[in-house]
Amino acid sequence: MKWRRRALSPAITVVLTAGTLVALQSPASANVLSLSNFQLRPNAYGTDLQDRADALPLVKATVTTIMGDLNRTRDDGPPVTVGGACKPEAVASGSSPAIQRSLCFTDDDNETTQWYPQGVTTVADMQADQEWGDGHQPVLVSWYDANDNADGMVKGVRVSFMNRTTGSYRHVLLVYPKQSAGITSYDAVRVSQDSTADGYTTSLHAGGIVWYGNYLFVADTARGFRVFDMRRVFDLGASENGTTSGDHLIGYQQGTYYGYGYRYVMPQIGSWTHTAATGTKCSDNVGAEDGSPNFSYTSLDRSGTDHLIAGEYCAGDEDTNGRVATWPMAGAFSGGELVMDPDYRWNADAAYTLPVSNVQGATRFNNRWYLSQSDGATRAGWLHTAVPNVQPPAVTGPLQTTGKKALPIGPEDLSHWPGGSETSPTLGAVWSVSEHPGSDANGTGEGRRMVYAVTP
Repeated sequence: MKWRRRALSPAITVVLTAGTLVALQSPASANVLSLSNFQLRPNAYGTDLQDRADALPLVKATVTTIMGDLNRTRDDGPPVTVGGACKPEAVASGSSPAIQRSLCFTDDDNETTQWYPQGVTTVADMQADQEWGDGHQPVLVSWYDANDNADGMVKGVRVSFMNRTTGSYRHVLLVYPKQSAGITSYDAVRVSQDSTADGYTTSLHAGGIVWYGNYLFVADTARGFRVFDMRRVFDLGASENGTTSGDHLIGYQQGTYYGYGYRYVMPQIGSWTHTAATGTKCSDNVGAEDGSPNFSYTSLDRSGTDHLIAGEYCAGDEDTNGRVATWPMAGAFSGGELVMDPDYRWNADAAYTLPVSNVQGATRFNNRWYLSQSDGATRAGWLHTAVPNVQPPAVTGPLQTTGKKALPIGPEDLSHWPGGSETSPTLGAVWSVSEHPGSDANGTGEGRRMVYAVTP
């Protein structure tokens, strides 16, 4: 989320300690949520998006192909640092986050104000053995195009596939498949894919991502999740009718397929959309009248039954700190494939109000929550631990904080990488990404972007 300074919510008490924001949670009264507001359904057009993707006359690629074709590596400093920050400017002065490993971008990606990194997921989300193919352990980061049509283009969303050992990476462009006059093509991923609707000139924010099996879930702020398929990645460089030139062109143009200069494109194949009425963002209403939340970030909980997690970002001057919910992953699949029946419903099994504002990411392990909290473009972020305030854990109600640790500046989405073994996991590490291209809200000064794992 691009930063602008906001006060913390009047619903919480603020203690100022050495210039740092410390949020004390609200009373636990009247925080019961209605799980009906978190129910999801597949998109209304069934398999149509997947069918369009399959109709693209392009050469398919795989994750293994991408990981063997990484084309960006930082060359002005260490691309990877173990036990510290590869980009020291991403750590606030006087702060000492417990960084296990960090990965750095090239200068162009570190300092650009066109693209902002937001979501993070890893091979540990993809499957419990934490490996893809021949030992690959990718880390994925989503970026959204923040120009909002200022240059006449809406480039949507790209995802960086990163090698956690070498720091090398490549961007893959996410696209929306479409058909017109008998031609199958694709467009940038936008807030609205309807050219006549509000949101067509704005890129999807992609505030959180989860790679689960063959599928990539991308948070769609006002709706739920867009879904992409790792088995449906297309290689424009290997396709006779594709090209990696034309960084101002997208889709089918006079016999050639373009992808804004990117070699690989991944089309959307489905979506999950809330069934409840859209609620007022960060409203203090509770119960059935609170409406559907925003989907600002997402993660996976592999402790016990696999669960997808999503929550909403609320700034400190909002009425509430936001809500977070969980869905059992099995509820989205049938026979290992994504459910696409529009009459099907995917029900959340827990929802909580958050104990602090400015939450950019949330994940859970063994019923303990981990929340990333941002505090501007120059100050340290925080990783809060929290638990439901009723034990054993209630399925609705407030979370209460139990502690916090420093994070680098501008933390975003979270992804949990368990330690231990597949059958006996331990807490391990939490991954995140710093979003700021510079030392202030205008992006001026030294870039402060970094992908990193910390000890919770």
